[in-house]
Parts: sequence; structure tokens; C-alpha cells
Amino acid sequence: MSGRRGLRAVLVDLSGTLHIENTAVAGAQEALSRLRQAAVAVRFVTNTTKECKRNLLERLRRLNFDLQEEEIFTSLSAARRLVEQNHQRPLLLVEDSALEDFAGLDTSNPNTVVVGLAPQHFNYQTLNTAFRLVLEGAPLVAVHKARYYQREDGLALGPGPFVTALEYASGRSAVVVGKPQETFFTQVLSELGCSPGEAVMIGDDARDDVGGAQNAGMRGILVRTGKYRVGDESKISPGPYLTCDSFPDAVDHLLKDLL
Repeated sequence: MSGRRGLRAVLVDLSGTLHIENTAVAGAQEALSRLRQAAVAVRFVTNTTKECKRNLLERLRRLNFDLQEEEIFTSLSAARRLVEQNHQRPLLLVEDSALEDFAGLDTSNPNTVVVGLAPQHFNYQTLNTAFRLVLEGAPLVAVHKARYYQREDGLALGPGPFVTALEYASGRSAVVVGKPQETFFTQVLSELGCSPGEAVMIGDDARDDVGGAQNAGMRGILVRTGKYRVGDESKISPGPYLTCDSFPDAVDHLLKDLL
């Protein structure tokens, strides 16, 4: 992507970038409105697995964000697509609030394990059931492997540690479908008819948002909100194209220098 005329799409993370649970990042709604006035496609890409897309959309609209359901691409959507393509019957380790995104799938006699963020179900009995299935040959699908995420009360474990525990115990590797997988980003861009070099990703996760996007050929902007901690820039190589204090600052840069 070179110069102003090269930018055609902006991908935006949600949790930690636009909001933290039920609190919006200061100025994010107005910044999104300004970005929408530019000649660029905007899509929202999220690893959020605690709730279905409908609930997520309702939460964002309550926070006065102007979004449409078709603009949101989630790792849950990617996981469902993979299970359907392989005609699998999943054991779903996801929160009850996320099950709607898997409605209609046959979950009887499971022959694959899908792991998202499921605090209410991450207990010994459930994880042991998943372990036995994987040990017997069932594929292990990680909706994503984030180490942690930001809640209103502080950092909290993501699904990554639990996926890694199952990998360690079974000796088998998970298939990861969400960020930072290259296919996650390129699938969104393909639907927009946009090449990676024509797109920018904005997010609070140096590895999954920025590093993943840049490995896919995009530019990545890291914001110092959400899960960001001092020094996160050094956790990826190459480092972020840009680091900004917040989403509104990132939008200011896009409108001034790239659009």
C-alpha cells in the first residue's frame, strides 16, 4: 500500500479497540463515523467467542456504535464454516451465549472438539471429555489461541491456555481459525475484492491483530487501549506500522496520511 490512493479497506478489532465489555473507548463512536465518511470499506474482525454475533451486535448498538451484522466477521463464523466443510459433529466448548452461532449443527456423538472462551465450562470433567476425544483422533479446533484479554476488572485468561493444555496432554496440534491466522484476514479481504496491500488493520493485540495482519501482507496499527501493555510493540517482528494511543488517534492518522 503506497500513498493515499492505495487504501481501500480498514479492518477494526472490537473488544479492547472500540469497547471493553459494556464501556466504549472514549471518542470511538465519533471516530468511526468520521472513518465511514471516507471512501474506504470498513469491516469489524473479532476473536470474541463469549457471545454470538447477534448479542455482540446488540451490545455495540447499545453503546451507540453504527454497525451492521454483515460487517462483522467473527472467529466463531470461521469455526462453524470449517466444521461444516468437513461434515463434523463438534463438541462445543463455548459459552452458552455463543451457541446460537452453531445452531443447526449435529452435535450428537461428537467427532471433533471446538474450543472457544468458555469460563463456565472449563472444568476438569469437560476438559477431560475433550482430551479423550482428541486422544482418540478427533480434530482439535481452536476458535483462537489468545493468551488473555481485557475485562472491566482487569486482564483475564483467554482460550489459548486451555487449547495448549489439550495439545500438551494429547500430543496433537490444534487447527486455529481466528486471528492471527492469515486465512482469517484474507477471507474478509476476498469478500471485499481487496488485496492485503490495500488494507489496514487496527487492534489492541500486538500478536493476533497487528502481527497476524502484517504477516498477511497488510499494515497494522496497534492501539494502547484494551489488553495493550507497555512494550507490546517489541513482541512482533517487524513491529507495528504505527502505534497510537487509541482508535480515534488511529483514525486521525488514516484520514490525514492515507486517505
